[in-house]
Amino acid sequence: MIMYSLMMLTAAVVSYLATWVARQMGNKLRLFAPIRSRDMHSVPISRLGGLGLFAGFAVALVVASNSFFVKDIFHGNGAPWGILAGALVIVAVGVADDMMDIRWWVKLIGQCTAATIVAVWGVQMSVVPFVPEPIRIEAEPLRVVLTALAIVTTMNAVNFIDGLDGLAAGVAAIGGVAFFLTAYWVHRNATLTDRSDLAALLMAIIVGCCIGFLPHNWFPAKIFMGDSGAMLLGLVMASAGVVSTGQISSGLYDRANGIPTIVPILLPFAILSLPLLDLGLAVLRRTARGQSPWSADRGHLHHKLIELGHTHRTAVLMMYVWTCILAFGGLAFAIFPWQMVLTVDIVAALIMAGVTAWPYFVRKGRRPVDGV
Repeated sequence: MIMYSLMMLTAAVVSYLATWVARQMGNKLRLFAPIRSRDMHSVPISRLGGLGLFAGFAVALVVASNSFFVKDIFHGNGAPWGILAGALVIVAVGVADDMMDIRWWVKLIGQCTAATIVAVWGVQMSVVPFVPEPIRIEAEPLRVVLTALAIVTTMNAVNFIDGLDGLAAGVAAIGGVAFFLTAYWVHRNATLTDRSDLAALLMAIIVGCCIGFLPHNWFPAKIFMGDSGAMLLGLVMASAGVVSTGQISSGLYDRANGIPTIVPILLPFAILSLPLLDLGLAVLRRTARGQSPWSADRGHLHHKLIELGHTHRTAVLMMYVWTCILAFGGLAFAIFPWQMVLTVDIVAALIMAGVTAWPYFVRKGRRPVDGV
């Protein structure tokens, strides 16, 4: 835990400093993208924050490769460097989009390229998370395709919720903590000679990056992470999910003090449920209108919270709390009896649903009665 914490701290410090540099550079050179109709801000703000997140991720990964305990992850394993290479490509694509607003199909090609790099030289999905029994994938081309598809989907899901100050970074940090705790607990309690784990390391670093970035991005934001930062978070979180699902067939989760096999299947979906829901609704909404799934609009979940009557800050906090319920509610299934967890999760969701809708009911109750 100490070494993971140190890597998290390293990522946080580097991300904070590098984001400050990116912010100063963007302001000095006036590297501002035009304000779009879907944007929630009214003054030009730099979208180069992804460079700060990438710097924190890259530096922490290099430091980890030379640090006690976690350096064992890199011995005979090229996966971390494959993930770093894919991250470099997607950040370059994201920066180009943030500055020039490239066509959606060009960005999609860039996403597929980065995801394929990770799938070929990084990690591959060897197991399809299916209940009750996971399905093993023997054919490598199919592994590459499914891995790339999972990464591209996650990148777009995270990118879609990046619409309010501090939202994407906060959601990623909360989900990352839940993911890290699961991966760490499994390896800490399993009978292994080497308890270091790539998924745990990736999540520790990403949480650190988000923590370092948030002071610059909290409302009112001084810099945005842009597509480069959002897609980076999605790529790394998806890669960690692929690592975890790949450990199912080893029986690792079953040996770790009874943690059930379904946990690595359930948790990534629980952590990313809000981004994935937002992505799915956006695709349905836009295709129903005859538009491209990548066309911009103001129909995302965070936009709906604003329309309900929440302020910018409270809308972000609502999304944070929902992420906590889903992420840690999913994690709790690995620790407590499922009947108790399910009951608590349902009660928490109902209470939170009432809190979320409260401004709407207050506003509705204040409307004057017709004729009065």
